[in-house]
Amino acid sequence: MSYKIVVDSCCELPEEYLNDPRFERVPLGLEVGEYQILDDDNFNQADFLQRVAACPTCPKSSCPSPERFMEAYDTEAEHIYAVTISSHLSGSYNSAMLAKNLYCEKNGDKKIHVVDSESASGGETQIALKLMELEEQGLNFDTIVEEIENFRDTRCVYFVLDNLETLRKNGRLTGVKALVATTLNIKPVMSADKGVIIQKGQSVGVKKALNKMVDMLVKEIGTAEGRRLIITHCNAPERAKLVKDMIMEKLEFAKVIIMDTKGLSSMYANDGGVIVTA
Repeated sequence: MSYKIVVDSCCELPEEYLNDPRFERVPLGLEVGEYQILDDDNFNQADFLQRVAACPTCPKSSCPSPERFMEAYDTEAEHIYAVTISSHLSGSYNSAMLAKNLYCEKNGDKKIHVVDSESASGGETQIALKLMELEEQGLNFDTIVEEIENFRDTRCVYFVLDNLETLRKNGRLTGVKALVATTLNIKPVMSADKGVIIQKGQSVGVKKALNKMVDMLVKEIGTAEGRRLIITHCNAPERAKLVKDMIMEKLEFAKVIIMDTKGLSSMYANDGGVIVTA
């Protein structure tokens, strides 16, 4: 059975799947002051981070249009899946759902399922890769839909950022009651509850915060059996490797993927941010 997995550009795909016809990334728009780009294959992280640092206003994003998702759905593949950033963080999910309804209205019923990742970055990657695995097992569409929703609900995500200002100024921290003063170098350990960002802890300094993040993740999942570890980072490969080593000392994952963030994840994570999903 042929299939296609459509992801928005908050999803970091491993390099071997970037040109794989089974996947398509639909770009969000990014805006830094007067500078506007699409979060596509031409994204230049170093240039983008420099522009963000130099701009007095907060960077913003815009979700893909329903028409753009409809273009991605217009394929001969019999099964289509769309995976989006949490609906609490972007309108991407609503856009993908509207596109599904419009496409089916115009072209007749087609097996399309849109997944609200209730996450971002590597959390979307987890779902996209799991969809591929389920399809390659030859499961029917309805079974895959049920399996992927259960899979989504059993993943966890943690992150430590040097700078939470983009999230805060764009109203993405509504689930956080209070944040400690950054002047004290206290770094929050963040997670998500059904797609809403929450604070799970805090430590003085990034390294201690990363240690706490690792301990929380290990405690939550208990075992690495049947799980894939994905670490995404914004221009922080050394931190990502440090986090990987700390986790692997406690749990032995069969598969570990480390990736640098693309445009939207770079905008929210900011320089130095590390996101872990398992």
